[in-house]
Amino acid sequence: MARADTHGDTGAGPTAPAAKLTLLTLTAMVVGSMVGAGVFSLPRRFAQETGVAGALIAWSVAGLGMLMLAFVFQTLAVRRPDLDAGVYAYAKAGFGEYLGFFSAFGYWASACVGNVTYWVLIMSTIGAIAPALGDGDTALAIILSSAGLWGFFLLIRRGVKEATAINRIVTVAKLVPIIVFVILALFCFEPSVFADNFGGADYAGSLFNQVRGTMLATVFVFLGVEGASVYSRHAKRREDVGRATLLGFLSVFAIFASVTIVSYGILPMAEIAELRQPSMAGVLEAAVGTWGSVFVSVGLIVSVLGAYLAWSLMAAEVLFVAAKDEDMPRFLGRSSGDDVPVPALLMTTALSQVVLVVTAFSDDAFSFALDLTSALSLIPFLLAAAFAVKIALRPRQEGVVGRSTRRELVVGVLATLYTAFLLFAAGLKFVLVSFIIYAPATFLFVKARREQNRRLFSPKEALICAVSVVGAVVGIVALAVGWIEL
Repeated sequence: MARADTHGDTGAGPTAPAAKLTLLTLTAMVVGSMVGAGVFSLPRRFAQETGVAGALIAWSVAGLGMLMLAFVFQTLAVRRPDLDAGVYAYAKAGFGEYLGFFSAFGYWASACVGNVTYWVLIMSTIGAIAPALGDGDTALAIILSSAGLWGFFLLIRRGVKEATAINRIVTVAKLVPIIVFVILALFCFEPSVFADNFGGADYAGSLFNQVRGTMLATVFVFLGVEGASVYSRHAKRREDVGRATLLGFLSVFAIFASVTIVSYGILPMAEIAELRQPSMAGVLEAAVGTWGSVFVSVGLIVSVLGAYLAWSLMAAEVLFVAAKDEDMPRFLGRSSGDDVPVPALLMTTALSQVVLVVTAFSDDAFSFALDLTSALSLIPFLLAAAFAVKIALRPRQEGVVGRSTRRELVVGVLATLYTAFLLFAAGLKFVLVSFIIYAPATFLFVKARREQNRRLFSPKEALICAVSVVGAVVGIVALAVGWIEL
């Protein structure tokens, strides 16, 4: 797919006319991005934290909060049609270049860490029959995962159009085993087991703490709700961006909640909490036998590879658009004649490789990568929601289309409060680790400013930089002395 570009030459010679994405393709991008590793880990993740009652409350909170975020992206796509690469562009337009840069980098880094969870889960799945792969964090698992990382780099480098076509096929294929899991679990559902799991176990703590403990897991599985917004520059019709966001969200919300709840009717909560990942395979095995585990495992590999493809595309797109807007170094704004941002894609794969190696030092590689992915995404989401509030309160800003409504203000406020609560739920550990990742990114911002012969920081930007550096230093010290652990 060729890139429609108003910022100048890409450095790759002539390009073909831009191929535009339809509503169906944009919806597939959203579903393909959201349905990945997370859904297959939900039974164990929830059972470790809460029972049925807490799960119902958690999904209600997460569903409402993420629906508000989906409405935010739908509104911003219509009210600011001039902004591309949604999450990053909204933060920049609302709160300045430096916070826009942090939003772009944080969203990109979140996608890179999320990509690592896919490979860890694939290796853990195969590890059930190949013990040398362990839980996806052994030396052999890391070597094989690295080969997968760079193999996909070569695939995507061939062209965005080819990659999105593959994603449409994979999106359909991976939904089948998940839906079959829910149906089979309902047939094997035991009301007495479900009733015993209703209130939670002694280790789960208060109901509030149970709900709080599940929040990062729900964020992870809903990451991708902004997928159509990120690819808005390729949409055939601008209004399709918002429609695809809502269609994708509602579809996967029903699936995610169902997978979690029906699992409580198959095994006691304590047993689900001890299952190896992917825990969905263990639940179905308990329900129908060994073939159930094999069935889910095959579906997982298809699902995860499809999600990895979609997230690699979105991560590279964010860096690319930020570079074209001169908020990232110029080399990240180059693309091939097939509209592939090769330098951005290369940098994406490289960071995923680094994080993959780091997971070998974590006690639980999958959970660490999953929670860090969620934590890194919160600042970009918070800034996008706050920008929606800003537009609702000050509708006559430059570039704003249409009139504000009370509904837009309520939606924006609720989405902002929800993401702020998620930061609280993430806890100090992941906030500090996020700072460790955010702070060094400032070197890219400085490089971009020097390329433009501009002042490096305004007073406000210098203050933000100082806060991020202090947070990173505190995080490093906390890791060194054992206050927090990976």
